[in-house]
Amino acid sequence: MTTTTIETERPKKKWWLIIGVAVVLLLVGFLVVSTLGRIRDNRAALEAQTGDTVAAIVGDLAASATASGQVEASQKAGLSANAPGLVTDVTVRAGDEVRAGDTLVQLDTSGLALGVERAQQNLALQEANLAALLSGATLEEIAAAEAAVLSAQVNLADLLAGPGELDITESEANIRAQQANVASASAAYNSTASSISASTIASAEADLLNAQIAYDQAKEMNERFAIAGTHDRLEDAAQDLAITQAALDGLLAGPKQGNLTSSASGITAAAANVDQAQANHAALLAGPTAAQIAAAEASLAQVEAQLASLTRGPSAEDIAIAEAGVDQARLALDGAEEALAKATITAPFDGVVTAVTVTEGEYAAGNVIEIGASDLKVVLSVDEIDVGSLSPGQPAIITLETWPDVEIDGVIASIAPTAGNSGSGIVTYDVQIALEETELPILVGMTANANLITAEQKDALLVPNAAITADREAGTFTVNLVTGEKEGRANLPSTPIIEKVEVVIGLKDGQYTQVLSGLSP
Repeated sequence: MTTTTIETERPKKKWWLIIGVAVVLLLVGFLVVSTLGRIRDNRAALEAQTGDTVAAIVGDLAASATASGQVEASQKAGLSANAPGLVTDVTVRAGDEVRAGDTLVQLDTSGLALGVERAQQNLALQEANLAALLSGATLEEIAAAEAAVLSAQVNLADLLAGPGELDITESEANIRAQQANVASASAAYNSTASSISASTIASAEADLLNAQIAYDQAKEMNERFAIAGTHDRLEDAAQDLAITQAALDGLLAGPKQGNLTSSASGITAAAANVDQAQANHAALLAGPTAAQIAAAEASLAQVEAQLASLTRGPSAEDIAIAEAGVDQARLALDGAEEALAKATITAPFDGVVTAVTVTEGEYAAGNVIEIGASDLKVVLSVDEIDVGSLSPGQPAIITLETWPDVEIDGVIASIAPTAGNSGSGIVTYDVQIALEETELPILVGMTANANLITAEQKDALLVPNAAITADREAGTFTVNLVTGEKEGRANLPSTPIIEKVEVVIGLKDGQYTQVLSGLSP
């Protein structure tokens, strides 16, 4: 069976040539390292085949994991209207660069501005009420309350004292006055009913006869001399005749029913006043009722309580209620101002507008603008096998499908705390990579491949991966170490002396494995 063997630097005779070749290989390896910055280009070590002899060297090693994903904006947001409203202005288009605070969409604010004004007025009113409560009653308010108490006291005292002689006299005089009104109303009715006499009718008939004679004379004169003057006199005579005829007709018809009805109503009203005056007089003589005294006492207690409240000032409860009213009014104003401010949709951060879904004149409801940050990140789907060796801050090398030969430096920014859904049963986690500055015109959505550096080791003892033999059941690793040479028989080449040596390994990449113990350089 052929094997890959490891040689160490133990100089013996006839090994000088092998050592020289190894030195040359090492020199070539270090030249490549200085060019590319890595040890991995030692292709001879990578391609070591069974039966080859290779050297254990000292170098740098980095373990890594690979993953793929897409370029995304480091921040993105969908901006919505806080409440449905009419779009009055759209200031951006998709692709525009914006700064934080720039206005993107303006909604109608007329109703919202009115709401703010009303909320301001309500707050001012509540604050004024609180200030008045805290300042206490004025001298004028206290004086008015004292006067109300005095009036209520006098009213109650009068009720309890009963009617005086003057009160009785005034009440009796009121009855007589109302009775006189009844007599006056009756006389007015009789005058209306008997206002048409025979002499009045005779006088009216005489007036009509005179008017008829004047009319006949004017008519005859106008027929003889048809001029403007005679015609005007004829019209005047005709009008006088009609008036006197109407007056006579009215007298002959008798008094008007309306006048009689009005006079009769006057008698009824006057009689009712007499009855009321007599009832009031009887109540006056009987003295106050229990209900009247109770009402007067309640009125006095009410005004006395008002006076006491004004005198002692506001209670803690009154102040608390007034303060609560101010707080509620202030909250309402804050809400109205916030609603007004949100009618102007602004950029939350510097970025690029990715979508505009409304136009001027539309009624906006829901999402209206989408924006993404100018700085980009790569989001990778990393297998659960590899994610355990990753942590924020570790370096990463990114290549894009658009520019596969250009490497972009990056750093792990965050690792998702929960697994994503790959759809294939494989458990993956989203890992975000912050990209270093680059001149490439990278666009959102580009496919990215990453080499994630999980660990690094400087000046490590390295052997090619092919030189390591693993015993999975025992959990051990061994190498075939060249410890010397055995001279061959006549004309036959010498053969190396091989010793199987157990080693402890560390990091591993696609080419080399770190040997922690068991070998020397």
